[in-house]
Amino acid sequence: MTDYLIRGADLLGRGAADIAIQDGRIVDPELLSSSDFETVDAAGLVALPGLVDMHTHLREPGKEDAETVLTGSRSAASGGFTCVHAMANTAPVADTAGVVEQVHRLGRAAGFTEVVPVGAVTTGLEGQQLAELGAMARSGARVRMFSDDGICVSDPLLMRRALEYVKTFDGIIAQHAQEPRLTEGAQMNEGTVSAELGLPGWPAVAEESIIARDVLLAEHVGSRLHICHVSTAGSVDLIRWAKARGIAVTAEVTPHHLMLTDELVRTFDPVYKVNPPLRTDRDVQALREALADGTIDVVGTDHAPHTAEHKCSEWTAAAMGMVGMESALSIVVAAMADHDFDFGDVARVMSSAPARITGASGHGSLEIGASANIVLVDPTAPHRIEPADHATKGRNNPFAGVEVTAQVTDTFFYGHRVLAAGALTTPHPAGATWTQQ
Repeated sequence: MTDYLIRGADLLGRGAADIAIQDGRIVDPELLSSSDFETVDAAGLVALPGLVDMHTHLREPGKEDAETVLTGSRSAASGGFTCVHAMANTAPVADTAGVVEQVHRLGRAAGFTEVVPVGAVTTGLEGQQLAELGAMARSGARVRMFSDDGICVSDPLLMRRALEYVKTFDGIIAQHAQEPRLTEGAQMNEGTVSAELGLPGWPAVAEESIIARDVLLAEHVGSRLHICHVSTAGSVDLIRWAKARGIAVTAEVTPHHLMLTDELVRTFDPVYKVNPPLRTDRDVQALREALADGTIDVVGTDHAPHTAEHKCSEWTAAAMGMVGMESALSIVVAAMADHDFDFGDVARVMSSAPARITGASGHGSLEIGASANIVLVDPTAPHRIEPADHATKGRNNPFAGVEVTAQVTDTFFYGHRVLAAGALTTPHPAGATWTQQ
């Protein structure tokens, strides 16, 4: 592989320095022994550790018309992600060692980002019996995070057993917090707008009641719990209380829940239909404050591509979900502009914290000796988000046409430059055989 000397990058936005990459690792620039290296002029660019996404839907196997592991990987690299976690709601469901190993192999073959399969908590996502958690953990994919995302593990006994099981190998359960009986037929956030539009509402308490139950279960069992896509101010209060109590809970927020409100549903544009739904401005402000103060640990995109057939229809028939890997960093920077939130904080919530929570050991650091998973960002590059230009198959990006500034320019994946000056290049040259450095 090519070795690199990245000159004059602003490390975490806190001071310029050179970064040297040799044999896939970050080395002391003064010790760069190769006489044949490529220089990258990074003056004016911010260097961050490669981004880590705990929450994506890559759709393969079974739903390749919406996304594949390859197109999702290319989308991830374009957005600065060097590691993504692929949720289990594929067809067949990723509830066995065989399916998670298939997803793992597809990620290796794609070679643009590290693809880590998330195993299902229950067989077929049906909420009736535990899936093969141990077999998936022992598989070649070494699964450590399990989720029925898209569906809540609503049975408290089953949730307790899952938490007990994954504790044996330091795994984590990622819960989609949605009490199903309180959200039957729900189309949007329950509130003033839903009442005026006559659409069935998804009340905040449906999320909050599951979080309250599950943090207590996690405390009782002594296991790790992760709350997916937190969306309400009440959920923030519960998570803050649980952390103060010493419960091992972590939480994520999506870029769209940091920026958008249920007022947009008045357009009846199904691009704004998502689960959990867009909430109120009060909720948005609470989520931003929680991300800034560390109550919410990470940003997860919940990247959910859909075909036009399933998304471009009348509101009630449209699928729920939004894409977001290629716009995530820009939106987070914009959403947090009024808070004391610098690029070091961006690195914390989009790289080091998710890497720590998931055990993605090759990611989240710019230290000498670390694997060279690096992203360069132009912090002052005005541009318009154009979904038609994105690498993902999904065009259901709610930020289409929005003007933003911060833009990913380069992504180094285990030392290989998969994105150069904003353009995708080639996959990691080791192909399916590349290993963590």
